[in-house]
Amino acid sequence: MGRWGHGGFRRVALAAACALVWGTGGLADAKAQAQAQAQASDAAAQYVFDRTHTFVHFEVLHFDTATIRGRFGPLDGQAELNPVARSGRVQVVVDVAQVSTGLPVLDALLKRADLLDTEAHPKAYFVGDTLDWGPEGRVTAVRGEFTLRGISRPLTLQAQRWRCYFNPLFRRQVCGGDFVAEFKRSDFGITHSLPFVADTVRLTIQVEGIREGGR
Repeated sequence: MGRWGHGGFRRVALAAACALVWGTGGLADAKAQAQAQAQASDAAAQYVFDRTHTFVHFEVLHFDTATIRGRFGPLDGQAELNPVARSGRVQVVVDVAQVSTGLPVLDALLKRADLLDTEAHPKAYFVGDTLDWGPEGRVTAVRGEFTLRGISRPLTLQAQRWRCYFNPLFRRQVCGGDFVAEFKRSDFGITHSLPFVADTVRLTIQVEGIREGGR
C-alpha cells in the first residue's frame, strides 16, 4: 500500500463515501427547491380590475352627529396574486375628481385646494406590496402606501371577505372581496373644518379582478 497504508486508504474511502452521500442530498434538496419555486411561479396570476365592481366609499363623522358619505370610482388597477408563495402586489388608481356624495354643492367643496385639491392632484394611488394570507389561500390584508394630494403614508386594507371563483360570463377566474381601512386626513394636509368634521376617514372598498390569460 506504500505510504498510504491500510488506515490511510480507509480514511480516503470514508471521506469519498461521505462526500457522495452529502452530494446526493444536496442535489435532492436543490431539485426539491427548484420544483417548489416552479410551482410557486406557476401559481402566480395577473388580474385586472373589473370597473363595474370596483369602487371605494368614504365616511367622515360630521359634528359628532351624522356621517358624511361619498364614493370614488370606478377604480383602475391590477394585481398579482400567488397563494402558493403567499405573495402578491396590488396597484390602484383613484380619480379623485370623480368624487360623488349625491350633493353637487358638497362635491364642488371637496374638490377645492384646501380639501382634495383635484386640480393639482387629480389622482390618488395605493400600492400594496405585502399581502397577508389566511387558510385556503384567502387574502386577509393588503399592506402598502397610499398617496393623496402628493403625500404618501402607510395604509393597511383589512379584508372582510375574500373569494375566487370561475365567472361563467368572462369564462375566467375572478377574485375579490370587501376591504376596510382608516386614515387621518390631517396626515395628508387636509385640515379644513377640524375638529368639527372628524379627522378619521373610514374607507370601504369593493374590488373584483379578472384573471388575465388562462382560466
